[in-house]
Amino acid sequence: MTRLISKEEIEETAQNLKKVIRKTPLDLNSCYSQKYKSSIYFKREDLQVVRSYKIRGAYNKISSLNKEQLLNGVVCASAGNHAQGVAMSCEILKVKGVIFMPVTTPQQKIDRVRLLGKQYVEIIIVGDSFDTCNVEALEFCKQNNGTYIHPFDDEKIIAGQATVGFEILNDIDKIDYIFVPIGGGGLASGIISLFKEVSPQTKIIGVEALGAPAMNESIRNGSIKMLDSIDKFVDGAAVQRVGEKTFEICRHGLDDIVLVPEGKICSVLLKLYNQEAIIAEPAGVLSIAALNFYKEEIKGKKVVCIISGGNNDVMRMEEIKEKSLLYEGLKHYFIVAFPQRPGALNEFVTNVLGPDDNIVHFEYSKKTNRELGPALVGVELKNKNSLSPLITRMKELKFYSEYVNNNKVLFEYLI
Repeated sequence: MTRLISKEEIEETAQNLKKVIRKTPLDLNSCYSQKYKSSIYFKREDLQVVRSYKIRGAYNKISSLNKEQLLNGVVCASAGNHAQGVAMSCEILKVKGVIFMPVTTPQQKIDRVRLLGKQYVEIIIVGDSFDTCNVEALEFCKQNNGTYIHPFDDEKIIAGQATVGFEILNDIDKIDYIFVPIGGGGLASGIISLFKEVSPQTKIIGVEALGAPAMNESIRNGSIKMLDSIDKFVDGAAVQRVGEKTFEICRHGLDDIVLVPEGKICSVLLKLYNQEAIIAEPAGVLSIAALNFYKEEIKGKKVVCIISGGNNDVMRMEEIKEKSLLYEGLKHYFIVAFPQRPGALNEFVTNVLGPDDNIVHFEYSKKTNRELGPALVGVELKNKNSLSPLITRMKELKFYSEYVNNNKVLFEYLI
């Protein structure tokens, strides 16, 4: 069985990182505390020097290498945050680094890696996911005698991530619940290692995106399961396969895993931005998005949520808003059968749409040799309960053809 990282090793790691990282705030959030009738604390790793906790593990690992290893350089694969931690560590230690990043990585993260690594880092963009990208990185390591810096499945990495928990326990005690985002499981493994020794009464809840449940599926399976496909939207926590070490630690140390739909993640991300002025990335809000699934259990409790990263690309905000509206039941797409006569659109707007309904998407081409002309119409509602009356009016007035949201193939093709 994989060993837990000891408290003493984590304390030593914290000392090693002292001059490199920022001790991030642990903030009591009044809004969420009131909402869930509990004491909700946010551990703000989005305010870390590379805007995620990943610098902790990356620097701890690279700084432990011997002179020969440092001379040969380091290699990693990452969707962004681990890459930034490795890049910054390379610049600080003056070590050559080659970083493999999947083609799905947001441009903002690629630009940040270049900025942090300066002349010490080379970036290679390859593969559709972390896992395919990782294969290329491992092959490059073999051919060039480099040292591979794993994003999660390494004891030095886990010890570095564990210092997040070390800071939390130095700030408050008697924590009832801690919610931890899971991608490959490095952060969760670090938290488990420390909390099981120092605060065993704390329930540790792992949180994965519903579309990338690699740890949950592996634990259910009783052994590591390679997922055939994943939703890569939550790019900072989207892996098809978790680590050997992290799997063993998590399956014995987690009290539960919550799977959060991507749309829910988007809704929480937008609310954090609008209400709290917190700029987080999708993976960064996993822990907060899970609270709603535990709202009864956490009443009156002291709860910590780790906001793991804030490297979000502003170009993704429209997509994030779209996913949120769809999840909340406020945005709907229809194939509408318009009579091909003057005034048909006006009739639809006047007699079919409700007073608060808004057309946000419209595609139509007139077909002069047909009685009806199909149009793709997107409607945004103020209240999800307005959907049923809307469909009823469309059917009564002979405009209804097909509801697109529920037709996965058609929806993905058209939208």
